[in-house]
Amino acid sequence: MNKSAGEKQGNLYMVATPIGNLEDITLRALRVLKEVDLIAAEDTRHSRILLNAYNIKTPLISLHEHNEKERSELIVSRIKNGISIAYISDAGTPCISDPGYHLVHIALENQISVIPVPGPSALITALSVCGFPADHFLFCGFLPPKENKRRRFLESIKDEEKTIIFYESPARIIDALKDVYDVLGDRQIVVARELTKVFEEIKRGWISDIVTERSVSKAKGEFTVILQGAFHGPVSLTDDEIQEKLLQLWAERTISLRDAVAEIVRRTGLSRKKVYDMAVKIRQAPDRN
Repeated sequence: MNKSAGEKQGNLYMVATPIGNLEDITLRALRVLKEVDLIAAEDTRHSRILLNAYNIKTPLISLHEHNEKERSELIVSRIKNGISIAYISDAGTPCISDPGYHLVHIALENQISVIPVPGPSALITALSVCGFPADHFLFCGFLPPKENKRRRFLESIKDEEKTIIFYESPARIIDALKDVYDVLGDRQIVVARELTKVFEEIKRGWISDIVTERSVSKAKGEFTVILQGAFHGPVSLTDDEIQEKLLQLWAERTISLRDAVAEIVRRTGLSRKKVYDMAVKIRQAPDRN
């Protein structure tokens, strides 16, 4: 993508790369990475694996959270001198809980064209299979690492009705989920790790169940966590009304007791225990055996 004599300034490309499976790279991303003059990467050793897989020989330099400000100045100066540069993070889309923001900001300040090359993103990948409403959602990035700040942040979103998504490290996942349970209450949750990789794992259930999973507490790799939003609906149904809703649900389709309880709780905002106790009584009734 070298410029002719009449075109002195190059472009900056923000290129999304696979979050796991190397086959998830787009054709456009491959072309751009081959054609640019230089690739800036969060970790050159990690990115070299992807580039070698597709025989991409473009030179590499590093740009990560510890050198982003200084290295951004260098990259912008080189683009202004006529070369085009692509930026890639370790995985997924740059700037989404990854470095890249400062580079984009300073490039725009210098009237440089910043061109997105879309592709994989862990939050969108997990959202597409979570089963929660995805038309509106709140992405929180990584939760604050310290407990007091994390709990204060969770307090600020406890009434959020949108689906909530955040990332978490394996070292803090259990502590974070315990805080979510304490502050937001027991909700349906999806916890995903190693997305698109050989050992991909997507767990669904209630926070109280997931937090006791040994596979979660012993897992490696960053987590994408999706929470059901808060429900502000009627909470004063009688036992007969709860029973009617459960029977109606069972009449509509074949569904397990656990899933029926979850569905009624989602629709009504009622206590899970109250609905569960009613469901057990109905299931144990003679005319349902």
